[in-house]
Amino acid sequence: MSSAESKLGPIKKGLLEFVLLKLISVHKVYAADILKFLKNTQFATQEGTLYPLLSKMRREGTVDYEWVESEAGPPRKYYRLTPKGKEQLEDLMKYWKEIHKTIINLGKIYE
Repeated sequence: MSSAESKLGPIKKGLLEFVLLKLISVHKVYAADILKFLKNTQFATQEGTLYPLLSKMRREGTVDYEWVESEAGPPRKYYRLTPKGKEQLEDLMKYWKEIHKTIINLGKIYE
């Protein structure tokens, strides 16, 4: 693990909910597919992290799910954003852009 990875680990963990909102905003998605999508990214995670976070997000009203019959076994839960989740994602996107802009511009103070 690099020094940057160890320093930014807590930030990455905190951003996971934001990442899930963004991913689920595209279309309804099955939890196993979320794990696959994130597998080769900086946000790779495990079921033990994902499922509790999705449950928390559902309790907060930012995501909901529907059961969909599966040809390969039991029905599956597909997650989708609620109107509150869409609003939260929009707010987070604005905030993220401001943070990014601030970080980029900090180095320009001395130019």
